[in-house]
Amino acid sequence: MLGGPGGFGFDRKALETYAGEVADLVGHGITPSLVLGGGNFFRGARGHLPAVRRHRADAIGMLATVMNAVCFAEHLADRGVPAEVFSAVQMDSLATFYRIDRARAALEAGTVCLFAAGTGAPYFSTDSASALRAIEVGCDVLIKATKVDGVYDADPMKNPKARKFDEISYSEVLRRGLGVMDLVAITLCRENRMPLIVLSMAAAGSIRRACQGKSIGTRVIADDPV
Repeated sequence: MLGGPGGFGFDRKALETYAGEVADLVGHGITPSLVLGGGNFFRGARGHLPAVRRHRADAIGMLATVMNAVCFAEHLADRGVPAEVFSAVQMDSLATFYRIDRARAALEAGTVCLFAAGTGAPYFSTDSASALRAIEVGCDVLIKATKVDGVYDADPMKNPKARKFDEISYSEVLRRGLGVMDLVAITLCRENRMPLIVLSMAAAGSIRRACQGKSIGTRVIADDPV
């Protein structure tokens, strides 16, 4: 999404638009932490670069997320929003090395935290990193902002009759095999009873409305206790 219509590199309009969305959150008393993907630079190499081993490909992807976080933090600063980049891989000249207590202190001080370099280990997705960080720093809700406006029972791009869920439990997501997030992320959220909202960023203010409890996107909720 940071790549704009071309989908690659940095798109100025996209960066400024999304920085404005975060500034709007902060203006309404909401301090978010952010996990950005790296797809605008690198989407893996298993197909077109077979010589690159999986763990090295994942390392390149982690570096892509650091580039995105550093660039986006600059656009937040330009909006007057205090922001700090935390990296799961130590690179002190570029970002603060991630520690749970350090990140929590920054959030409590009203600083927007950008968590980069995934979990710091290969074989884990951005989804997994998002779920892990949300739980570690004590977020109230995990929001997956994408180009799709919620969770459907089929791919809405391929099936015009696909049905959107307003609310669905983690168990139902797993039972149906819905591609909301990867299995590790869904399991982490389920076991820690972390509320999840899946929504589209196409509409201005969508994340703020979700944080304010408005009906938007799809809410993935904890299962009822047995």
